[in-house]
Amino acid sequence: MKLRTKYILFVVILHLIVLVLSYYILEKNLVFFIISEVFVIISLIIAWNLYRQLIQPLKSLMQGIEAIRDRDFNVKFVPTGKREVDQLIGVYNEMIDHLRTERTIQEQQHFFLEKLIYTSPTGIIILDYDNNIHQINPKACAILNVNEKELLKLSVEYLPDDFLKHIKTVKPGDSKIFKLNGATTYRLQRSHFIDRGFARDFIMIEELTAEILAAEKNVYGKVIRMMAHEVNNTIGPVNSIIQSALKTDKLWEGHHSDDLKDALGVGLDRNQNLNLFIRNFADLVKLPVPNRKLIDLNKLAASVVTLMEIRASEKNIKLVTQLNALPVNVSADEQQMEQALINIVKNAIEASDESGEIKLSVRLAPRQLIITDNGKGISAEQSEQLFTPFFTTKKDGQGIGLTLVREILVNHAFEFSLKTVAPQQTEFTINF
Repeated sequence: MKLRTKYILFVVILHLIVLVLSYYILEKNLVFFIISEVFVIISLIIAWNLYRQLIQPLKSLMQGIEAIRDRDFNVKFVPTGKREVDQLIGVYNEMIDHLRTERTIQEQQHFFLEKLIYTSPTGIIILDYDNNIHQINPKACAILNVNEKELLKLSVEYLPDDFLKHIKTVKPGDSKIFKLNGATTYRLQRSHFIDRGFARDFIMIEELTAEILAAEKNVYGKVIRMMAHEVNNTIGPVNSIIQSALKTDKLWEGHHSDDLKDALGVGLDRNQNLNLFIRNFADLVKLPVPNRKLIDLNKLAASVVTLMEIRASEKNIKLVTQLNALPVNVSADEQQMEQALINIVKNAIEASDESGEIKLSVRLAPRQLIITDNGKGISAEQSEQLFTPFFTTKKDGQGIGLTLVREILVNHAFEFSLKTVAPQQTEFTINF
């Protein structure tokens, strides 16, 4: 039973009793009856005033409670002039002000956090309690090459396989660095936060390619410069001595055999080859800034095929092109891009078996150049090491071919990938 009902019931019963008693008084004394009736009227007036002063403010406060339940923190009450009630109203108004301030702060913090997640250069995936994707920011969508609406409410099991296999191995609180398609380096970190008493996971995907490349280039640049300095300081004087000896006829007078002279000639040739070898490494460090001009990918692909046809024919490998009917113009350094494509085709030839086929495909939308070979493919272990300086799977390889390709494409800000997409189908894709 409500307090209001109890109060009204109590007042009604009390006054009914008084009226019954006054009836008996009427039989004995009319004056006492009139006095008792006046008392009843005064009592009713006092009871009504008490009801208005006590019950009505409580009723208003109940309306305030309903407003709090509806998360409406704008309802406040005006003091009534009654000390006890005003104290209660004052506490309520102070609580409402505090709740409104707290809600404003929370909304501002939530808005800031949402903006921070949305504009973050780090890919962020937030999971719900069932490990389904609750939120994913634009950077993560770009890295995964997916649409946000396609992944919301889906399990992380639906993420692209290349990422899924790494996410499965990362426990909350741990991180992992890996390469994707042999070209791009990522750091994957999984952690959790507490939401309403329960732990929820979130995944951060950070691209480290630029930092890794800068660190690698700084290291191998120092090594190459040191090697070039030492080799040049040695080869220069030795070549000078050998050439002087070969040109001094008096040293060879009376000799019936030219074996020593031939040996010196071989040594001179080997020194020249060593000098060329070091120069190839030095070119990797001294790569100039691209001199960009508009070039047609169709013509560039056809030119590379012409240059590499003789080398491909030595293994009976067929070079084919799939050009676009319309010109596909890109802004690039023609000489550097030609050198990069030559290195890519050269690797494809070396990876292909006899009578294989290498295709150069030019696409307009999106602008892409894809070089496909039907060689033995790239293993998972090799994929992790691709584009790493001095890494090679060839017996006499130097490990700088793909590194030079990487430097050229990164300097042009062109995205690229190298992966085996199917048995006997490896693709080097360049996105312009």
